[in-house]
Amino acid sequence: MSIRLKIVAADGTVHAEARGETEVQLVYSAAYAPGDRILLATDATPAHVRVRLDDCLACPLLWLPEGRFDYSPPFGDAAKAFAPFAFAGERHFLTARLATPEEIGTRRDLALNPFDFADSTVFPHAFANSVTRGEALFAARNAIDGLTATAGHGEWPYTSWGIDRNPEAELTVAFGRPVLVDEVVLHTRADFPHDAWWSQALLSFSEGPDLAIKLEKTGSGQRTRFPKRPTEWIRLHRLIKADDPSPFPALTSIGCLGVEAGAGL
Repeated sequence: MSIRLKIVAADGTVHAEARGETEVQLVYSAAYAPGDRILLATDATPAHVRVRLDDCLACPLLWLPEGRFDYSPPFGDAAKAFAPFAFAGERHFLTARLATPEEIGTRRDLALNPFDFADSTVFPHAFANSVTRGEALFAARNAIDGLTATAGHGEWPYTSWGIDRNPEAELTVAFGRPVLVDEVVLHTRADFPHDAWWSQALLSFSEGPDLAIKLEKTGSGQRTRFPKRPTEWIRLHRLIKADDPSPFPALTSIGCLGVEAGAGL
């Protein structure tokens, strides 16, 4: 059994690498450059891995169906959705380890993944059919990055999923395997009066009936609890805007509380 971390340049040059049996630590003493990639690999396939790629970001439990994760530090527009000091400087400490059975079995936010990106094959993964101007600050990944600051928009830490005024907008969080979910927590953006809000929405699951939910004008977390649902994804859609002059409702965060399938609740 082994787990490996590697920093690779755009031309394939290996800048730094480290290896361990069930956990690995890597110190990289240089600045990242555009095109650099962080490669994580383990012999365990599939695998739950606890990943820490930057001090500024949460340390999520990721599901790697193929035991691999290929991540590029953000630059340009993509970097705007991160703290100004994330992935910055000339000293970086990265860790990864195989999750313990206790971690895997505990109830947690199954949607949390600050390292999500558009073409990711690692889970959880968020995607949407509409994003405001295609900008990183309004991308689907922002809904699962762990940030819940709702009182602003257009700059970190006020990341959100912006729907580009699309009344048919949908956001899906894919888990990549069956899980059991019993609670969804929504933080809708609340930069009033710039923002509007949704009065109701629909939650759909890969199995079982849809669930209609009511929403309020608030930046606080709005919790919807329900009997455990087996599902491989959750979709937020049929978003009904409240009667408000602003055309800009948006979602800051979606949390999906539950456990791995077979773990019970």
